[in-house]
Amino acid sequence: MKNWLVLLLMISGFHLFGQNPNYKKGLSTRALFMDYQSQNGGDISAFNNYHHGFELAFHSRLNENVKLVIPFNVGQVTSHVKNNLENEEAWFHKTVYGIGGQIQYEFGNLESQVVPYLVGGIDGVFEREGEFNLQVPIGFGLNFKQADNVYWFWQSDYRFSLGDDRNNLHHGIGFVYLWDGQGGMPKKEEKKDMIDSDGDGIVNDLDLCPNAAGTKALSGCPDKDGDGVADYEDKCPEKPGLKSYMGCPDTDGDGVADNEDECPEMVGLVSNKGCPDGDRDNDGVPNSIDQCPDLPGTVENKGCPGADSDGDGVADNIDKCPNEKGSKAANGCPDRDGDGVPDYADKCIDKAGLAVYGGCPDTDGDGIDDSRDRCPNKFGSVATNGCPEIAQEDKRVLELAMRAVQFDTGRASLKSESYEILRQISSIMGRYPDYNLTISGHTDSVGDANSNLRLSEKRAKSCYEYLQTLGVLSSRMKYQGFGEAQPISDNNSLRGRALNRRTEFTLSPR
Repeated sequence: MKNWLVLLLMISGFHLFGQNPNYKKGLSTRALFMDYQSQNGGDISAFNNYHHGFELAFHSRLNENVKLVIPFNVGQVTSHVKNNLENEEAWFHKTVYGIGGQIQYEFGNLESQVVPYLVGGIDGVFEREGEFNLQVPIGFGLNFKQADNVYWFWQSDYRFSLGDDRNNLHHGIGFVYLWDGQGGMPKKEEKKDMIDSDGDGIVNDLDLCPNAAGTKALSGCPDKDGDGVADYEDKCPEKPGLKSYMGCPDTDGDGVADNEDECPEMVGLVSNKGCPDGDRDNDGVPNSIDQCPDLPGTVENKGCPGADSDGDGVADNIDKCPNEKGSKAANGCPDRDGDGVPDYADKCIDKAGLAVYGGCPDTDGDGIDDSRDRCPNKFGSVATNGCPEIAQEDKRVLELAMRAVQFDTGRASLKSESYEILRQISSIMGRYPDYNLTISGHTDSVGDANSNLRLSEKRAKSCYEYLQTLGVLSSRMKYQGFGEAQPISDNNSLRGRALNRRTEFTLSPR
């Protein structure tokens, strides 16, 4: 029973492993089961004639899938010789030594748990009771990952000898340790945590105010009065003002900000802290700047009286709409919503807003005025036109769907394993009612281009129709096929063509 178990292990020989291709060099050891007799007249099931050996090898990675291996091995084997007198074969033991060069080609993703490989090369073999001969090993193995740079393996190979009666089989179990070949272990690139403590859509590393929600326009800092000056710089954070006055207004227009103006309602002098230096006509305009110092006038008219054709209290010479009754705040022009922005310049004529936003409000306070905000009642970001950012886990689902959605070969019918990922996309659509979905089908370059274009569109339509059955409104989706026109990899390789055969799912604000 023990012998049959050993034989099954030899036949099924596996070398389980997954390795990081950043490790360039390595050493391996292997315990050998050496069969010199079954390929030269003996019986392959005569396990008692198998003998043990030992192998030490150096590994050097040439590229992602190819390694150079230089093995040295020694062992005692059962061999035979012909009796010249009786022309009979006699079996005896002898010691053999081998050294050579081999190439290993590994298949698939090297970082997976199981990776198969093929091996081939040439070895020189020295025999204590025999002649030197060259052997060509051809074998197969599988690797089993213990760690990124440590793995166990099994390898079986047939060794064709250029000398007579020297063909043999080697089976072995071993252990490999890898390093980067540059004096140490490779350093893994550390990912910075994309932390956003205040939830304003700007990560802490880029946020000047990481603990207070703000806008992207102000590098993540809040602006309570919406005047475009961040609160931490705004000397009048409760009143909209001008940047030149550190966020404070200048109500009387005398060039002194209200927070420093001792007479904020009267035009004065900068040298007199905003207060007038005398006003003979008592019109509120100091003599030094009153162009009509002995005639009562208006501040807007620089101290002079003036005609007011529309009777709105704004003299014609400074009234930007002299024939239409307006307000002083809007320079004599109509201002339907009373926000101080004249109707002709107001982007939201029926909604009171801020001058900094062209007369529009910012209902959700995300720094994007309602005229440009596609989601005016939900806090969003500039990158998504004012709509909420899509969560990272939902983005990962959409990226996974590009590969996870599968179709029958050469057809547009969905495989059953595609249904789960499409159900997840349906749930995402429910969480983002302000977004629409675009489904794009793509193929590789194999076959006729027109046929590929039709197939890609049919496959995108299959996803579209299935999502409809899950309750996603057709008005929120569109589909299109691009065939082979937009590859993302090289169509000259199997992997490249596999990457090009995809169905992409893209969310965008309405």
